[in-house]
Amino acid sequence: MPLQAVEPRRLYRQIADQLRSLIAAGEYALGARLPAERELASQLGVSRPSVREALIALEVQGLVEVRPGSGVHVVAREVMRGLEPSAFGPFEIIRARQLVEGELAALAAAQPSRAQVSGLREALALMESDIDGGAMPIRGDRLFHLRIAEMADNAPLVRTVSELYDERNNALFARMGHLLESEKTWRRAVVEHRAVVAAIAARRPEAARDAMHLHLKKSQERYADAWPLPIEALA
Repeated sequence: MPLQAVEPRRLYRQIADQLRSLIAAGEYALGARLPAERELASQLGVSRPSVREALIALEVQGLVEVRPGSGVHVVAREVMRGLEPSAFGPFEIIRARQLVEGELAALAAAQPSRAQVSGLREALALMESDIDGGAMPIRGDRLFHLRIAEMADNAPLVRTVSELYDERNNALFARMGHLLESEKTWRRAVVEHRAVVAAIAARRPEAARDAMHLHLKKSQERYADAWPLPIEALA
């Protein structure tokens, strides 16, 4: 049963559906390692990040196991756990945030008050405190992005940013974050956040927009580049 090419615009679920069917049919035996990410991407006609999201979805469903240093191995032929029907893929969420939050950063830089800038710096301090204590700085990061949204004085936009950020709690995003986030990646995020604050404090809307775009672009790149598999599994 050969793999069928899918259109690049399709979400990770289309890829996961094909791989799940092949696993159920026995094309990939229990314990077998799935083909390399690059090979799957080529056969399916999609990007490697899309394949990555699909593999994580299969792991969340209990069909495969991502083993750092070894590869992605089949551990079951039937779905063990469901995946929320409305769950968005991490890369899709980050792209949406980039569009929305870039504009919000520009709005925030129009006429920020000292108290608002101070609030952003407090959020960064909270992030750094959590990192220093060995915790993932989610609460400070969330506060930072919400405070920028609040500076636009538009409740629907605040809710949009809140809902997009909280998508990181869906099973797919949470598992990918567990695999890929670290103290090192979060410290890089803090540096990028500081660039956003500096542009807002200087009342430079274009610079604030660019800094936010760059931060979320780098966030996506970190998720794309930190895949914990051996080189031969990615080749």
